[in-house]
Amino acid sequence: MAVCFHKSSMEFHLYNQNISYILNVLENGQIGHIYFGKKLRDRESFAHMLNFRARPMSVCPFEGKLEFSMEHIKQEYPVYGSGDMRYPALEILQENGSRISEFLYKGHSIYQGKPELSGLPATYVEKEEEADTLELYLEDQVSGTEITLYYTIFANVPAVARSAKITQKGDQEIVLDRAMSMSVDLPDMDFEMIELTGAWARERSVKERKLEHGVQAVYSLRGCSSHNYNPFLALKREETTEGNGEVYGFSLVYSGNFLAQADVDTYDTTRVTMGIHPDTFSWNLRPGETFQTPEAVMVYSDHGLNGMSQAYHTLYRSRLARGFWRDRERPVLINNWEATYFDFDEDKILEIVKTAKELGVELFVLDDGWFGKRNDDTSSLGDWYPNLEKLPDGITGVARRVEEMGLKFGLWFEPEMTNKESRLYREHPDWILSVPGRKVSVGRNQYVLDFSREEVVNAIFEQMKKVLTEAPISYIKWDMNRSMSEVYSAGAGAKDQGKVMHKYILGVYRLYDMLTKEFPEILFESCASGGARFDPGLLYYAPQCWTSDDTDAVERCKIQYGTSFVYPVSSMGAHVSAVLNHQLLRNTSLETRANVAYFGTFGYELDPNRLTEEEKEEVKAQIAFMKQYRHLIQYGTFYRLLSPFEGNETAWMVVSEDKTRAIVGYYKALQSVNGPYKKVRLQGLDPDRKYHVTGMEPGKYEEDLYGDELLWYGLNVSDASSGENKEKYNGKNGDYQSRLYLLSSIE
Repeated sequence: MAVCFHKSSMEFHLYNQNISYILNVLENGQIGHIYFGKKLRDRESFAHMLNFRARPMSVCPFEGKLEFSMEHIKQEYPVYGSGDMRYPALEILQENGSRISEFLYKGHSIYQGKPELSGLPATYVEKEEEADTLELYLEDQVSGTEITLYYTIFANVPAVARSAKITQKGDQEIVLDRAMSMSVDLPDMDFEMIELTGAWARERSVKERKLEHGVQAVYSLRGCSSHNYNPFLALKREETTEGNGEVYGFSLVYSGNFLAQADVDTYDTTRVTMGIHPDTFSWNLRPGETFQTPEAVMVYSDHGLNGMSQAYHTLYRSRLARGFWRDRERPVLINNWEATYFDFDEDKILEIVKTAKELGVELFVLDDGWFGKRNDDTSSLGDWYPNLEKLPDGITGVARRVEEMGLKFGLWFEPEMTNKESRLYREHPDWILSVPGRKVSVGRNQYVLDFSREEVVNAIFEQMKKVLTEAPISYIKWDMNRSMSEVYSAGAGAKDQGKVMHKYILGVYRLYDMLTKEFPEILFESCASGGARFDPGLLYYAPQCWTSDDTDAVERCKIQYGTSFVYPVSSMGAHVSAVLNHQLLRNTSLETRANVAYFGTFGYELDPNRLTEEEKEEVKAQIAFMKQYRHLIQYGTFYRLLSPFEGNETAWMVVSEDKTRAIVGYYKALQSVNGPYKKVRLQGLDPDRKYHVTGMEPGKYEEDLYGDELLWYGLNVSDASSGENKEKYNGKNGDYQSRLYLLSSIE
């Protein structure tokens, strides 16, 4: 790993054992892009990779040098108006009304390690030798504005982390109308773009489209990263598969409004930009003030989509998530929401806890309805004190009783919201986002608190701190159940309203930061009406997220499969819920529900007292299985094998670091009859090892197979559907079936 500067060519080469990233100072002093991809050996100059040709209608900075135009030069952090006609990374409004700027190279620093980003989540290192960082210093001499571009390359991950800091050192006030986290120009358009698209209960579906001329983008203007689009895109070659081929990944460490786009010009250059969405964003910088963009993480893989995903998994699991729970196995929990909804009292809760303890559950989570006068979703958000009609001894009393019964205790909050029927709203009606003189829209009967204001965040912190200090609480589920509308802050002047959206997210991060520092051993799980804010920004504070409100096992195959493109298994909240499923009314076997939920942070979302004795024994066995294998599942190397977006089957697997153990999950949505024989090629195994494979037909079939056979021939998953299917339905065949295969090395 290194960052090299070649003074004679004015080129910078960042590389590790897998990738190279090369940029240069152009003849006009701006920063050009040369190469991003598989590692190249270092040399004094890569100038032969640059192309300069005169083109009609081009605007050129040098008279008589028509081949040098910013419109046709690959760049690192482009600005608008001095020849480049494409979308810029930065746009600055100056006092004279001009939006023209020119940022020229002023200097640089190269050092080991990685800097923190003030007030923002970001990847980090624990030892300086884990990464090298390049800082480029650029200046616009007319406005006096300076930019610092940050590039960090990691030693053991094929990734580069980028961000930008804009400082106004001149004597005029400027306005940032666009300040993206990164921009990179790729030399061709022969890519298919992958995005993670969806809606509530069907988050992060994998969508692919071939790049065409013009802009292809995903975005959010909802105030959160959203159910609809994730702050991620990937560009893969047409021939790239899960295991082979070239792919670029781009992921934004941010939880608010974002834009991620691929802009293909008519000369087939692809410009990828990513950052805070410029619509509704306007940030004035007075002399001496600074703005820091969120971080974007770029990954290159020539080992297919799994290679890209594994890079993100490694980095985000171990150098984005932090704290006490980062490397620890997550507890098996039970949440009372689908068991009781708002209809509970302490006796009902303790009945659930008693049975859950007998089954092997380790943590009980009390969900919505424990506070204020909350009996439905119309009241009490913001009143974070216990409802004594339901809990006579408060949260402290019920939490201590749960712990005395042998389980840890967790609690649900929705800190960012309030209802009009609440003490908080009656005392502080100006604390919600709303525009004077205009109607305030409502979502889920609630309103958005103005977290751009420090006093609002501080007030919620004090309420939560009191509850968490007085009661033995081990886990917090932090929810957020509506998109933002009428975004206007009573605490900001007219010129600062364009800051409110971003300052809101900074307020969310600040509250998380205060709570995690005050209570470092509490496990935080983020949630936003399911998966509306499943993004890297929150993983920095909460190492796991409720993946979706849709708990149906068949749909969860799609949701968890898509989520795994960026996010590690250890980050995915996954539960076994009741049937009929509360979202789809689908009836799936208890076995299949568990076989899907194992590949996440495992738990239950049901009333265990409604289970039959046979089902309780099955749940005991499931929990015992998860406890035995959860470290492998949550921290092993994850591979996608068969996509639920391409057919009737889903398959994935996880492999231990030393390749001695593996678990394969195989799922079939609908049964067929007299169909073909089926096999699945596995990945990640040692071809020279022999593995003992169990589970092909549980209790009946075991086999010893070499890794090369499993990799190149495959694992036989044929069942009763490969023929006449005379077998009596017994839960092992039919619709919504699943199987697990356990592999352990015997050599």
